[in-house]
Amino acid sequence: MSIESILGAVLVLAIVIFVHELGHFLVAKWCDVEVIVFSMGFGPKLWSRKLGETEYRLAAVPFGGYVRMAGQDDSEDPPASDPSRGFSAKSIPQRTAIVAAGPAVNIIFAFFVFFVVFWAYGKQEPVEGPRIGGVLAGAPADAAGLELGDVILSVDGREISRWEELSEIVRASGGKTLELTVRKKDGDVRQVYITPEPREERDRIGEVIGTVYMIGVSRDFESVEVGPLEAVALAGEYTWGFTSIIFQTLGRLLQGRVSASDLGGPIMIAQEAGRRAATGLDPLLRFLALISVNLGVINVLPIPVLDGGHLAFFLVEAIRGRPLSLRVRELAQQVGVFLLVALMVFVVFNDISRIVGG
Repeated sequence: MSIESILGAVLVLAIVIFVHELGHFLVAKWCDVEVIVFSMGFGPKLWSRKLGETEYRLAAVPFGGYVRMAGQDDSEDPPASDPSRGFSAKSIPQRTAIVAAGPAVNIIFAFFVFFVVFWAYGKQEPVEGPRIGGVLAGAPADAAGLELGDVILSVDGREISRWEELSEIVRASGGKTLELTVRKKDGDVRQVYITPEPREERDRIGEVIGTVYMIGVSRDFESVEVGPLEAVALAGEYTWGFTSIIFQTLGRLLQGRVSASDLGGPIMIAQEAGRRAATGLDPLLRFLALISVNLGVINVLPIPVLDGGHLAFFLVEAIRGRPLSLRVRELAQQVGVFLLVALMVFVVFNDISRIVGG
């Protein structure tokens, strides 16, 4: 893995984690809670400075962060200098707002990034003609020497002018070798022979919906300028769309309809960040927004130690009229930590398996 990929992953994660923790921090301050520590990262301190009542830290392990508030946990956190400023002393709506602010700000941040991307770079519209926008490594098209920007003029002597025509012919080929007339980027026209291969077809959630014949090419897109109002609408559409897709994916994972082997971890994030960074700022910003949405959604899951777990505790407290006992909360936290560690080990294993398997 290149140093660019590692740095890209650290930068992307650092930004979305900072935004997340900043949400908690700002709302806690707004609710007059005494904030003791604002930390980027876990583990040994690399740098720290105390400003006012809060110590700001940079820690050695960059994949995380936290805001520590006075009176947040009866067994570990110190009491607030003023009892009324302790986290636990605040009302349920105030505590809910503080905890929910992290995921909420991640979603808002993603919306803002999408807005900047659309306003600065425009929206991506598919090219009508059969021009290749990408070639899958190791696929039949790759073996035949097809490249980004090549235009397919005909298949088996049949002239084509639309991408959909190419797709229909390949899918209906039954695996028969096709003769393609291709105009290369340099203007040279040549004939190539490609045998489509059967591959799994997936819907936008990642669920396998069938098997189709493919040659391993994707259509090309071009940027179309948009105004600020359309950029706002597109940003909202994409933010909501990705949020919805993540929730649907999690639901299908629980149903066994989407394979858990498709989950990725920090290594995949590093690879994807490096790949996006190599192709330009536009793709990297889109990836940043997607990771921010992911972090926001994952954190609202009702798993102890995550924000969603705390929100679940508040809901139980509101129903019972009193909080759960400290012992119950500690046991729940331990289960949550175990689940998160197990998930991290699993996704890292998936990442390594993908690398080893090519």
